[in-house]
Amino acid sequence: MSQRESMEYDVVVVGGGPAGLATAIRLKQLAAERGQEVSVCVLEKGGEIGAHILSGAVMDPGALTELIPDWKDKGAPLDTPVTQDRFLFLTATGSRATPDWLLPSCFQNHGNYIVRLGDVTRWLGEQAEALGVEIFPGFAAAEVLYGENGAVIGVATGDMGVARDGSHTDHYQQGMELHARYTVFAEGSRGQLGRQLIERFKLDARSDPQSYGIGLKELWEVDPSQSQPGLVVHTAGWPLDADTYGGSFLYHLKDNLVAVGMVVGLDYANPWLSPFDEFQRYKTHPAIRPTFEGGKRLAYGARAITAGGLLALPKLDFPGGVLVGCEAGFLNASRIKGSHAAIKSGMLAAEAAFDALAAGRRHDELPAYGASFQASWLHAELNKARNFKQWFKKGRTVATVMTGIEQWLLRGNIPWTIHRSKPDHACLQPASECARIDYPKPDGKITFDKLSSVFISSTNHEENQPVHLTLKDPSVPVAVNLARYGGPEARYCPAGVYEFVKDDHGQDKLQINAQNCVHCKTCDIKDPMQNIVWVAPQGGEGPVYNGL
Repeated sequence: MSQRESMEYDVVVVGGGPAGLATAIRLKQLAAERGQEVSVCVLEKGGEIGAHILSGAVMDPGALTELIPDWKDKGAPLDTPVTQDRFLFLTATGSRATPDWLLPSCFQNHGNYIVRLGDVTRWLGEQAEALGVEIFPGFAAAEVLYGENGAVIGVATGDMGVARDGSHTDHYQQGMELHARYTVFAEGSRGQLGRQLIERFKLDARSDPQSYGIGLKELWEVDPSQSQPGLVVHTAGWPLDADTYGGSFLYHLKDNLVAVGMVVGLDYANPWLSPFDEFQRYKTHPAIRPTFEGGKRLAYGARAITAGGLLALPKLDFPGGVLVGCEAGFLNASRIKGSHAAIKSGMLAAEAAFDALAAGRRHDELPAYGASFQASWLHAELNKARNFKQWFKKGRTVATVMTGIEQWLLRGNIPWTIHRSKPDHACLQPASECARIDYPKPDGKITFDKLSSVFISSTNHEENQPVHLTLKDPSVPVAVNLARYGGPEARYCPAGVYEFVKDDHGQDKLQINAQNCVHCKTCDIKDPMQNIVWVAPQGGEGPVYNGL
């Protein structure tokens, strides 16, 4: 094989989301302040900055204000301030609102903004480029590069134009190596390279097992009579049972737009559960359905979220690099917010890396990053919410009561800590021990099927390429997953990627419709045997989210 071309930078950032862009921006700011030159590039696997970004999202502007104090004057797309909070507990037929005075501070959003995070991310990309950051969208980092001493020295992008059988097409283009004194990994939840780094350097040796959720979201244009810009509605309860972690939201933007979504914890036990179908069913609730009657669904997407919080955070640095944002797991699940934490983590990482660069260092560890996090307001915020996810393993009633005690009565000054020991994939029970769930057929007006949903996500993959949803052992899906768990991949995937079909001999086989993949990473997380490994397809492929 011919030697790959290479480029040299002081810092390479893998991932063009809020964390990665904040890292790049802060590095360039510090360089300008100190009169020094720092070369920074950002690799983004999406075809453009923001294409793969999906979040609720209510945004706390605190970290953004620290990063870019004049963001309002610079036209940041934070233009729908929260005007009202509602929290509803749903039963199958009714709802009960929590009085405002009982609402814990984590569910109060005064001073925050309802945003389309893809738009905010695009704006951050513009700010980064204005400072001299080189951004390469459409290039997926596919390989970590290591030096002779085992330290990370950069990454390589994936080859383009490889056929499904591994041969080179007429459009073949070899990947490129990007070498850096420090490499920042900001791939988002369950990043392909971040997962490898955590394992290689045993970064999670002192952490609880990470916990995840799948977030599903739609953007609607609703009847003007239903539009209430600035209204934030969160719900718990139906359609999920009392033992399944999750909740839903309605966020009213301007221009008659409403974002609706559901998060389902991927530690659920019943393999018959389908997060996508639970989300569709949610919209039929009497307290929710009127918002969407007469409206039009504009966009759909899904994405895993890293929800384990402070107790599941891995070690943040390793020789030659760091983890930032959801790659590490800075989401505050109790606040249902992560973008502010992503930005802050990127800033802290940038400051540690800049000091190391100024001292002439390279490819070593950056312990100053972890130390500054420990001393930051972000650590204090996550520490107050450290038990939030763990309480839900004891059921929704216990979780509701204890969250109220911890966040409302104790104001986050919690004298106890609850640990978890089981990873999400190990929580799935045999299908024979669980009740089947029959979901109603979609009506095409309020509820929809997976394929029509994938269509409006603008997802696209070249079919003649190696399947990027890889199996360690091709026999496991039928021999274990179908036999023991009823084939859960056909249900936990929100895009219809996995289907069990009959072959020419009438035998069951797993069919992988890789072109449908919306890059949510749920399969990589929830597969009970950890047999599915998500790897990046050719750069630029996947969903094209319209400001989700």
